[in-house]
Amino acid sequence: MLTVITGGTRGIGAATAHRLAADGHDLVLGYAADGEAAEATAGDVREHGHQVHVVAADITTDDGVALLFARAAELGTVTGLVNNAGATLNIAPLAETSADVVRRTVDLNLTAAILCARAAVRLMARSRGGQGGVVVNVSSGAATLGAPNEYVQYAAAKAGVDALTTGLASEVAGEGIRVVGVAPGIVETTIHADAGEPGRIDRVGPLVPLGRAGRPAEVADAIGWLMSDEASYVTGTTLRVAGGR
Repeated sequence: MLTVITGGTRGIGAATAHRLAADGHDLVLGYAADGEAAEATAGDVREHGHQVHVVAADITTDDGVALLFARAAELGTVTGLVNNAGATLNIAPLAETSADVVRRTVDLNLTAAILCARAAVRLMARSRGGQGGVVVNVSSGAATLGAPNEYVQYAAAKAGVDALTTGLASEVAGEGIRVVGVAPGIVETTIHADAGEPGRIDRVGPLVPLGRAGRPAEVADAIGWLMSDEASYVTGTTLRVAGGR
């Protein structure tokens, strides 16, 4: 099994890399910047005994998507994609958010996810010489909550990711490809600090019905199950991993 993980070197992506490597996957981890940190993550994941490669690629560009999947194809037969790369970029009401931030948010969280799914299908489809496989799209609980006063544009993009999961699953079922999603809630990653509110996890976590923020490994475990044979009859659906919120 060879699986591509976008945004695979930190947060949920890094936790997923550990889980999938433990499950027997060879991995290609895409990242946007900080090659030193990416290599450190890859080194840790390699301790599971499987091949792990890192590829610097800006997946908001056509060239970046092409580079990531060309490199993966050189390494073996791709059978999985975890469409994980994403960011809120800021926290503010929509009226106070610049048009540039809106566009960059949609480009990263939705357009890039669609184009990566497209590239993965081209490699995995049986009619194109592939062996089938699984695409896991990482959505967000915000897709149904709307994230008012925080990042409506991010929530809207993630709702688009849910539609991608539903539609593409039906489109490629006959190609031996399952398409599923996970929708994390508030999770202990740097996404909120990167957007300018490092204390958001402490502020929002206690409001979740389970009383805390989630851990990256808890989302990774859901992804691992969805990619396994135990979920062989699951496609076209998104599993919420959000503590009841």
